[in-house]
Amino acid sequence: VQLQASGGGLVQAGGSLRLSCAVSGRTFNGHAMGWFRQAPGKEREFVAAIRWSGPWISYGDSVKGRFTISRDSAKNTVYLQMNSLKPEDTADYYCAIDTSPARIGMLPTRTSEYDYWGQGTLVTVSS
Repeated sequence: VQLQASGGGLVQAGGSLRLSCAVSGRTFNGHAMGWFRQAPGKEREFVAAIRWSGPWISYGDSVKGRFTISRDSAKNTVYLQMNSLKPEDTADYYCAIDTSPARIGMLPTRTSEYDYWGQGTLVTVSS
């Protein structure tokens, strides 16, 4: 399983970016894809999660109302639309997939619950 994240860049506060995460290798119906972020000197933080099937979505408190996670199952790709960006959103953003049979149907929010990770894509928000 390989995850390829892309879409990061430099944006002014109040602007928008859309991150993409393409998954190759196999499909994981019923499992969750997640986005996390890590700023320098800080722990990796949960941003959002979505299941490959069904309407279930979860967001971290710091991004609710500003970020939207979505998926294109035909393309095996998950997106993170980020609006109203703030300087504190600056971080490396990582996508990950949870493949555990024990967590089918769940929306994990902890890094330890995800098995495969993409490389980070850097988002920098200037003030």
